Amino acid sequence: MKEVGRSLPKIDALGLVRGTPAYTDDLAPRGSLCVVAVRSPHAHARILAIDATAALAMPGVLAVFTWKDVPRVAVTRAGQGHPEPSPRDRFILDEYVRHVGDEAAIVAAETEEQAREAARAVRVEYEVLPPVLDFETALDNPVVLHPEPEIHENFPIGFEPRRNVASAYSMHVGDVDAVVARSEVVLRRRYYTQAQQHVALEPHCASTWLDVHGRLNVMSSTQTPWHVRRIMARALEREVKEIRVVKPRIGGGFGGKQMLHGELYCALATLRTGRPAKMVYTRREVFEATNTRHPMRLDVTLGADRDGTLRAIDLEVLSDTGAYGEHALTVFMVAGAKTLPLYNKVEAVRFGGRTVYTSRVPGGAYRGYGAIQGNFALESALDELAGELGLDPIILREKNMIAEGETSPIFAIMGEGTEGVEMIVESCKLPECIRRGKELIGWDAKGPRCEVAPGVFRGLGMALAMQGSGIPTIDMAAATLKLNDFGSFNLLIGATDLGTGSDTILAQIAAETLGVPTGDIIVYASDTDRTPFDTGAYASSTTYVSGHAVRTAALEMRREILVEGARSLGCEPALATFDGHEVRGPDGAITLRDLSAKLLYNEHQKQLMTTGSHLCEKSPPPYMAAFAEVEVDAATGEVTLVDYVAIVDCGQAINPNLALVQVEGGLAQGIGMALWEEVVYGPQGHLRTRDLMSYKIPGREDIPSIRAELVESHEPSGPYGAKSVGEIGIDTPPAAIANAVAAAVGARVRDLPVTPEKVLNALPG
Repeated sequence: MKEVGRSLPKIDALGLVRGTPAYTDDLAPRGSLCVVAVRSPHAHARILAIDATAALAMPGVLAVFTWKDVPRVAVTRAGQGHPEPSPRDRFILDEYVRHVGDEAAIVAAETEEQAREAARAVRVEYEVLPPVLDFETALDNPVVLHPEPEIHENFPIGFEPRRNVASAYSMHVGDVDAVVARSEVVLRRRYYTQAQQHVALEPHCASTWLDVHGRLNVMSSTQTPWHVRRIMARALEREVKEIRVVKPRIGGGFGGKQMLHGELYCALATLRTGRPAKMVYTRREVFEATNTRHPMRLDVTLGADRDGTLRAIDLEVLSDTGAYGEHALTVFMVAGAKTLPLYNKVEAVRFGGRTVYTSRVPGGAYRGYGAIQGNFALESALDELAGELGLDPIILREKNMIAEGETSPIFAIMGEGTEGVEMIVESCKLPECIRRGKELIGWDAKGPRCEVAPGVFRGLGMALAMQGSGIPTIDMAAATLKLNDFGSFNLLIGATDLGTGSDTILAQIAAETLGVPTGDIIVYASDTDRTPFDTGAYASSTTYVSGHAVRTAALEMRREILVEGARSLGCEPALATFDGHEVRGPDGAITLRDLSAKLLYNEHQKQLMTTGSHLCEKSPPPYMAAFAEVEVDAATGEVTLVDYVAIVDCGQAINPNLALVQVEGGLAQGIGMALWEEVVYGPQGHLRTRDLMSYKIPGREDIPSIRAELVESHEPSGPYGAKSVGEIGIDTPPAAIANAVAAAVGARVRDLPVTPEKVLNALPG
């Protein structure tokens, strides 16, 4: 292969480095009104009255919108397929506010300063209601957070708002209780994972305007342009065809831009005033008024024999979805669906639980999407089981883990919000990942622990992970190729590059298929009017699903080039060949450059355009083995990450460097979740971590050594053997680091993050 497998730089890298305008705020129309929200200071309240008189009298202020000024249509802001597996439980604006930072009113003014000053002048009279701040007390709490009659589920998801339940689910294979009762060793443990913020460098941003046809144009820093268009049409009571959504460059998403935020408020301002409008979230608003990772309580029961044969797994989860049920069911299900198949030899397995409403920032999509929570619990419990059995934790995993040619009943039972699909694992290089990871970290040479200074101990821990490549029977993508005069191509894709480099990767797939240089592929992406459909950038789907669509379009383009080249040469297409440069026949050849010019200017004139689309029918998992080496000061509890090694099976890497960058970025976020990151609330539900001084994410100096490698693999169902690698990097650090800390000093921390205080409290004796 000439283009696939090359570590080409991102096609937009030079322009971004030079500071060329590329992002939503750069490209918003001149003269845009600035839109600002009036946000609730209460965790739960009813709005009794809003007086905007003073605000409307201020210079530059054009409009103030309250819940009485907007359509009362129940929607979800979760950018998911149609119908959404999240409950439609919110409105553009509502008379109730359900967390500190929830929108109470919207102001549009000529400048941001005028809008913010006017927002402060809007007088809102609240009836303050008791909040629900502890998710373990939310179920059947006397305080009901969603009493409104219009909200509903789109299909059965266990939605019981009167009980503060956004969704519920349960499944089992075999008789778990009976198998556990017969097991020689039974381990029962409870683990907690925390809320986590995405901290994309570009904050949430949207811009709207009316075009010459009176259509609403939306530019948004979004991962899901088509879902944004559909949800906006519903909320605004307009036809989908009246709205166009465009995604420019995005400065990071990580799932946080899979939901709608400012788009509806900008649209309100534009539709009511006729003026373009934009809304750029402050960092505080990103913390208070977007989404976090769902915190979870995970109860694990493992049944095993003394030789390490795992016989039963029972995983019971309680998830905190915050004020609204965005991604409530699907994140919850992924906690089981992307972890339990790893250990497919068990006789019985059970998964179930609920997601509950609280008066906190809503949960939402976040890289890993539940798998990281489930992975922390399951991989920690396995380590604890290995300790009970006196086994090397790697040997315990190797004895029970899934392998090529095998399957798991979980694949067919659990999807993301629906049933899954049966699947045989055709590529799984976990043994190679483990072998290489052990070698790099020095597992056998160093041993699980050693004392490196008086009272300072080093420990090794590890974890395995699997994820997926798109959502089977739901994720669909399309791509169109257009041959230009003098031999270049336009690639039109709905796929959404979040900064991951997917535009580059998809161009490489098109170039490889056509046999041309990647530089001859000019990419246009993510415009609901001008590019074909794509469900969006989430669920590790782009390389696998959109890549298939691109390859299909390119194969058809090759066929058409051969037909037209053969016609020009006067031979049958079956006698012609195309090498990316020229079409050759028995009696001559014509270059692609000349052929394209002839087709458009001189002979048999026609435009060659081809479209491919792909429905994801399986979700081959990428796999990872990860190893952490930590140093723990037994006197202070301080944990220092010395080294982290991650070996990934992602199939054929289309662009190895970009694949490794994805893994490393995920690792950094996972390490942050393991050791530092935590969304902290005050007693009345106010965020204490609402800026980057109080919310700690790791910098480069906090992670001195990350070593990521790819193992050679080929996924038969993937484009050129590829699987997706967008999420799996984040999954392992919480468990691997907690396991390393336990190995170093015997302090088992089951509540993330692993802080010095928790380590000290967990120290034995």
